[in-house]
Amino acid sequence: MKGDKHEEQELGSEPTASQQPTEEEEALIEFHRSYRELFEFFCNHTTIHGAIRLVCSQHNRMKTAFWAVLWLCTFGMMYWQFGLLFGEYFSYPVSLNINLNSDKLVFPAVTICTLNPYRYAKIKEELEELDRITEQTLYDLYKYNFSNTLVAHPRGRRDLGETLPHPLQRLPGPAPPHEARRARMASSVRDNNPQVNRKDWKIGFQLCNQNKSDCFYQTYSSGVDAVREWYRFHYINILSRLPVDASVSLEKDQLDNFIFACRFNQVSCNQANYSHFHHPMYGNCYTFNDKNNSNLWMSSMPGINNGLSLTLRTEQNDFIPLLSTVTGARVMVHGQDEPAFMDDGGFNLRPGVETSVSMRKETLDRLGGTYGDCTKNGSDIPVQNLYGSKYTQQVCIYSCFQENMIKECGCAYLFYPPLPGVDFCDYRKHNSWGYCYYKLQDAFASNRLGCFTKCRKPCSVTSYQLSAGYSRWPSVTSQDWVFQMLSLQNNYTINNKRNGVAKLNIFFEELNYKTNSESPSVTMVTLLSNLGSQWSLWFGSSVLSVVEMAELIFDLLVITFLMLLRRIRSRYWSPGRGRRGAREVASTPASSLPARFCPNPASPSSSPPGPATSLALTAPPPAYATLGPCPSLASSAGASSSACTPGEP
Repeated sequence: MKGDKHEEQELGSEPTASQQPTEEEEALIEFHRSYRELFEFFCNHTTIHGAIRLVCSQHNRMKTAFWAVLWLCTFGMMYWQFGLLFGEYFSYPVSLNINLNSDKLVFPAVTICTLNPYRYAKIKEELEELDRITEQTLYDLYKYNFSNTLVAHPRGRRDLGETLPHPLQRLPGPAPPHEARRARMASSVRDNNPQVNRKDWKIGFQLCNQNKSDCFYQTYSSGVDAVREWYRFHYINILSRLPVDASVSLEKDQLDNFIFACRFNQVSCNQANYSHFHHPMYGNCYTFNDKNNSNLWMSSMPGINNGLSLTLRTEQNDFIPLLSTVTGARVMVHGQDEPAFMDDGGFNLRPGVETSVSMRKETLDRLGGTYGDCTKNGSDIPVQNLYGSKYTQQVCIYSCFQENMIKECGCAYLFYPPLPGVDFCDYRKHNSWGYCYYKLQDAFASNRLGCFTKCRKPCSVTSYQLSAGYSRWPSVTSQDWVFQMLSLQNNYTINNKRNGVAKLNIFFEELNYKTNSESPSVTMVTLLSNLGSQWSLWFGSSVLSVVEMAELIFDLLVITFLMLLRRIRSRYWSPGRGRRGAREVASTPASSLPARFCPNPASPSSSPPGPATSLALTAPPPAYATLGPCPSLASSAGASSSACTPGEP
């Protein structure tokens, strides 16, 4: 701010010679007096292109208006582009990076099941009873006689029907429309065939809640599907009565009855290379090279001779024909610390065929946080991991269903691990669990339980891409000696021949594996680069020009603040405040007034005031409209002083 330096006289002292105001000195910080002056200075000195055109054509208003409109439109376009860039950045897009690596690979875990549910000795009688009831039901519904496959028993139909709840029955289907019925009758007359309405049949069984107030029929249009599902429902109830350690008590020689030969990298397998578990639908299952294996298999060479080779028995001596309608084996390839979901990721082996499966490893690393909806280890998922294994989306989904099953139905479903202290569902203990399960299954499929929403994808996933090839094994010319060797060494029945054996080869196609990783598509560096490009395109300026704009805004705020401050001070110190203000100022001691106020003598006098003369103010201070200092009193002998006038700023 600009001002003049002056010295103040003490009250009551005799003035000396008048002092002249000093020359103006440049202040440390100066601000412009008006908006116009600030705007002209900015346009004349800024590095932004086109700004000088706003002030250089003062005598040509049309050109000035043209450049003003053009400058504002350019400014608006630039910030519209800025909005698009910021919107793209805060949408957090990702880019997929693909890398090819070549190194030794850890061989995955391989699970193989017999496709033949095991007949436990403790439930053998109950399974035989279920077979007899199913035999009678099929005869009643389809007039099919099982006497050739199942042993006949002298029980009556009533005795058989009363042993199991939820009997399988035929339900009338919806009546066909009038036109369809007329067309069917015309067709039967034209073809001279009797009318058959069996296509309209619905086969199913009834399920009710606890108090029988709500019931529904679980129906199927296919009789085969209805019989298998009904048999499966009763089989689960019977299997749930087994002790928990029943599957562990199986003899260790079960592997020799299923797998004739096992080799990896031309080395024979042993019991330390596999673990056993029982699946309710696929029977005895064996997992090779799982996480419990002390030495994980490593593949240093690709090819069929450097992988896993198995010779399997596909005989079904203790077969349950009403539960499993296929023959062969079930195979799944998965990670060491992942459970084997045979229903979801497995494939079947055909008897009498050599199946060669080549693998390719592929990993995917997703970005979490704001860039993607994934979880690193499942610790932030509100679902308890019932499998005790590595987090996968399937593990979470099935754990979520089991939690809802226990909560809603009061028991655990046999196919999934239970919570401690919770029994598996059995209609002898929980007579309405079937009603609850099928209702819950419908809500689960439609995501009304929220399991698919809660269970997010893992951020790191390893998968194996499989390609299979098939060939007849053994060949016609070699089958005689092959079957002879199997019969001598493995007690294989030669009469079964090709339908009783299968061969499996699993190997890496190549040691190159693909790694897919996500990276931010728009980083902060990319955002700043794009913003700078847009700024240079529309204004041809740099970062320093941005600082100039910030300086302009700061100056505008300061000038506005000073103008408001001057207005407030001028209103507060205005002489027109009235007599009350004058009395307040007059009664104020001179010593308490600011030094910049100019006192006036009480009355004009030709003689200079003495030291004892008291000064009195007869008027309020001048209006505080300016910040300029008052000049010193020009006194001489016999001269009277007058009120000072405000100085120029």
